[in-house]
Order: sequence, then structure tokens, then C-alpha cells
Amino acid sequence: MTQGTANLAVLVKGWPRLSETFIAQELVALEEAGHRFDIWSLRHPTDTKRHPLHDRLHAQVHYLPEYLYQEPQRIWHARAIAQRLPGYAEAYTVWRADLARDRTHNRIRRFGQACVLAAELPEGAEGLYAHFMHTPSSVARYAAIMRDLPWSFSAHAKDIWTSPEWEKREKLQAETHGATFGATCTAFGAQHLRELTDDPTRIDLIYHGLDLSRFPPPPDRTLRAEGDPLHMLSVGRLVEKKGFDRLIAAFALLPAELDWYWTHIGGGGSRERLQAQAETAGIAHRITWRGACDQPEVVEAMRQSDLFVLPSRVAADGDRDGLPNVLMEAASQLLPILSTPVSAIPEFIENGTHGTLSEDAPKALAQAIQDIANAPGTTARMAQAARDRLVSEFGMAPGIAQLSQRLHALCADGSS
Repeated sequence: MTQGTANLAVLVKGWPRLSETFIAQELVALEEAGHRFDIWSLRHPTDTKRHPLHDRLHAQVHYLPEYLYQEPQRIWHARAIAQRLPGYAEAYTVWRADLARDRTHNRIRRFGQACVLAAELPEGAEGLYAHFMHTPSSVARYAAIMRDLPWSFSAHAKDIWTSPEWEKREKLQAETHGATFGATCTAFGAQHLRELTDDPTRIDLIYHGLDLSRFPPPPDRTLRAEGDPLHMLSVGRLVEKKGFDRLIAAFALLPAELDWYWTHIGGGGSRERLQAQAETAGIAHRITWRGACDQPEVVEAMRQSDLFVLPSRVAADGDRDGLPNVLMEAASQLLPILSTPVSAIPEFIENGTHGTLSEDAPKALAQAIQDIANAPGTTARMAQAARDRLVSEFGMAPGIAQLSQRLHALCADGSS
């Protein structure tokens, strides 16, 4: 491989995406570590803004057909090429078995995208690496079988907890063309995946960590007096697992003497419903909905706030957070944290030491907010402890070094 030539294909759901800063952070770091890759995106961007981090990436971005009917000529041309590849018949057999258990348009689209990927991958490609274990990994797996290349994945949250067990098992077993390795960002997720694979050593726990060089030093915070207004901030998509409906219900239970305000940053489809909930509760005048913001805007909002609230919970379909990077971002700015003991959040926040972890019931959240408002000194000490832990245990560099080693080995296998 000549210097600068991509030998790795990185699959993502969409590029760029404001809600997936952790992926952009990782890919920029891998590039700076010397990896050369192209990005293959399953979807076109929908966000109107970009993080500055996205502009630091030099990799070429390719967009696979988002819907097969939109690019029929490209699909049929790619399939004709794919059918001549050494592993096409086996990939087709694997896909048909998957389709029999998942008769959806999405499953059909995955195979079409895989044909395009396999046909258009450069000759120097030595491996594939997919972010998320569900759709991107399926496309990577089918294409890898066609091209007789190794593949790997990084699993996060929804992709682990909403994927059927049969599919996870087959993506983790060598005899069913499973991944050479899988990385995941929480000990909670790693334990689950190790129980499903034929070789637990193939699952790596790799925390995303935080690249502190991207963030300003924390502000010189003045200890908030008990009677001062309490400015709360949340950053996250307006989806069920983030628990914002229960947070609004909690706000409605706060005592009249507490002068509070809440700002929400993030996109999602539930905004109108949540706004109506706030109107009905008579608290809409205390809430600001800012929508999607870029990283500098998020950081500035954190620096102006008194409390970061992320009331994560398990959704009805099993979806849940992993370890949201936004908690580490809040800690970087000495912003006190209120969250819930869901999934891997306790891996970073120990209740009463680095922040407050509450049950996600509105009454419990309301009580936690009152307790925090009444104990500014204790809250400030926990914020300092969270930042100290972030610096000492959750930096980005160790995880990138571990992942880089895995990807070098993957590509070495693919070139042999």
C-alpha cells in the first residue's frame, strides 16, 4: 500500500451526524495515528450544521444508495460485478437465511448496499470496520464475504439491545462469517456480547473517552447560592430512552419557591409532544428548546449552566444509552451531573461521588433536583471529582491505541 492510500473501509449510518460526535472523534484520532481509510455512509446527511471536528477529517466519503430504487443503474451494475466475486454465492446464501428471519425492506436494502460496496471497494482494500452492530455491520458482513476480506465492528447502545439474539450470535461466530473482532464502549455491553461469541477474547472494551484538547479549560465557577436561579441543561435526542418526558413531569413537581429554568439541545421527533406536555403542566415559560447545535454552542451552554440533567431510561423496545459522551463533556466543564443508573452510566458516575444518580420516576427526579439545589457546595465537589476521574481514567488516547492495534492486525490479515 502506498502512503496515503486507503486500505480500510469504515461504514457508518450517516455522515456527518451531530449526534455521533464520538464517531467523528475516533476517526479523526485514527487518521492522526496514521490509518488511511475511506468512509462509506449508508445515508446522506440530514443535519444542517457540522461540528468543527468533522472538518478535520481528510478521508474520502462515499455514499451508498440510501434507497435502492433511487439509483437502479448503479445497483444493477454493482450486482453484475458482485456476482463475479469469489464469495458472492456464499454471501447470497447467508443473506437469504437472514431474510427468512427478517422479511423487511431494510434487509433487502442491506444486500443491495453490500453489492455496491463490494463492487466499488478499491483493489487495495484489506478490511472493513462498521460503526454499529445492526445495519452497518450487516452491510459490512455481506460485502466482506463477497470480497473474502475480514471485517469488524464497534457496538454502542441501541444496536446491541434492539438487535435479535440470533443475528448478534451469527455476527460473533467464526463459523457464520462473524467479525474478526468487535469493540464496544461499555463494560455492560462487553459482558453481554462475550456471552454470545465463540471466543470472548474477540470482544474488546474500548471506552470512547474524551479528547480534552477539543474543549476549553473549565470556567472559574462561582459557588451558586441556595436561593439563586437554577439553570439546568440537557443535551440529547428527543427519543424515549433519553427520558425527557419524565423530566418534564418532574419539573411540574418542583416547589414554587425554586426558581428554575431548563434548556434542551438536540433534535428528534418528539419535540411537539413534549412542548405540549410542558404547556399543559404550566411550565413552558421556564423551558428553552434550542434544537440541534454544534459542539462550540453545546460547550458554551454547559459553561453557562448550573446542572446537567440526563434522565436516561430503558425504552419499551429495549433501547437504552451506553455511556453517553455528553456526560464526559459536561464533566470537562465542571458542570454538576444528575443522571440515572442505566446501562453503563455508573461506570463513569458513582452516585454521591461524581454526581447524582436518581431513579427515572418523576418524583425521584424532582427530589434529586431539589437536593442538588439545596447543596451547592456538595454538588461542586462532586463536579470536581467527575472532572478528575475524566482526566485520569477516561481520556481518549488509551482506547485509540487499543483500537488502532486491532485495525492494523485486521488489515494485515486481509492483505495476506
